[in-house]
Amino acid sequence: MNDVWNLLELFAGDWAGVEEITLSKWGPGGSASASISARLEFGGRVLVQDYSAERDGKQWFKAHAVIAFDQQTSSLSLHWFDSMGFVPASPAPGQWDGEALRFVRTSLRGQTRHTYVFVGAATYELSLESSFDGGASWEPVMKGRYMQLGAK
Repeated sequence: MNDVWNLLELFAGDWAGVEEITLSKWGPGGSASASISARLEFGGRVLVQDYSAERDGKQWFKAHAVIAFDQQTSSLSLHWFDSMGFVPASPAPGQWDGEALRFVRTSLRGQTRHTYVFVGAATYELSLESSFDGGASWEPVMKGRYMQLGAK
C-alpha cells in the first residue's frame, strides 16, 4: 500500500464496528456501535466519510470527515466536523508510514490524534487520543474496530 490513492480507496464503502470509549473530559466511558459510510470523490483524491455512533440504542455522536490527497505536495489532510462542535481552524496534516495512517488535529481544546490501521483486507482499527500539553503526553479516548459490510 505505498500508493496513497490505493490507500484512500481501501476506506471507501460501508463499515460497521464496535468501539470502546475511555472516560475523558469529552464524556463517560463505555461501549458504542458505529457505522461509517465513505466514498471517493474528485478522481479518488478525496475520501468523504459520514460517521454515526450509538450508545444504549441512542445516537450519541456524529462526524463528517474529509481526507484529501494533494497531488502537488503528496500530502494528506483531514478536515473534521462533529456533533461536539469541533470545527477545524485548519486541516490536520496526515502521514502514511506503510503501517498506519495518522492525523493530528489541533484546536484551542488541545490535540487529537487519529490512527488508522488495517488488520485485514476488510477490517481496520481507529484509535483516538487527546493531548492537552502540546503532544508531550497522550490520553486514550476511543478505540474502534470496523468491518466492511458486504466484504468477501
